[in-house]
Amino acid sequence: MRLTSGAPWAVALAALLVSGCAVPRVHGPAAAAVQPSAVAAQPSAAFNPTDVAWIQLEIPMTESVLALTDLAPERTANPSVLALASQVAAEQQQQLAGLRGLLREAGLPPTNVHEGHDMPGMVTKSDLLIAQRLNAEPFDTLFRKHLKDFLTQSLLVAKGEQTSGANEATKQYAKALSAARSTTLADLR
Repeated sequence: MRLTSGAPWAVALAALLVSGCAVPRVHGPAAAAVQPSAVAAQPSAAFNPTDVAWIQLEIPMTESVLALTDLAPERTANPSVLALASQVAAEQQQQLAGLRGLLREAGLPPTNVHEGHDMPGMVTKSDLLIAQRLNAEPFDTLFRKHLKDFLTQSLLVAKGEQTSGANEATKQYAKALSAARSTTLADLR
């Protein structure tokens, strides 16, 4: 399934729910505001389908961008790309821990319901195979493109969670994640 980033967030999230696809992570001051421990403090809070979809989509999206950042030290010597990859990897690892905490709080199994899906913002296995064959400037260009796509799509689906989610901790995590990823996206430009 391929959605465009220009699609309204509600349509995008609804399409993910209907197709069985589901949907975040934060750095800096925003991360401190919403950590996995904050989720554990609200065990009785209900999770609606939007919450579930957002969490289940953001985890594999984040994991896929981490696989791309892992390639950078082998594929480029560009100091700015290496620094960006290192920064993004650290941020996404922290954000992934928060997302997995939300997944546990929602009582969901750690199954990747998006395995093999080609969706906006997802760095696919074929994307990684291509990246593994590139070096220097071609890798740098591809790295930045995939990172921008990931951040842009993540912001789109986080907006849907903030608007239509039911679990307050998840909505707040989506808000904090959006702030962090907006900063990274602005730095990328």
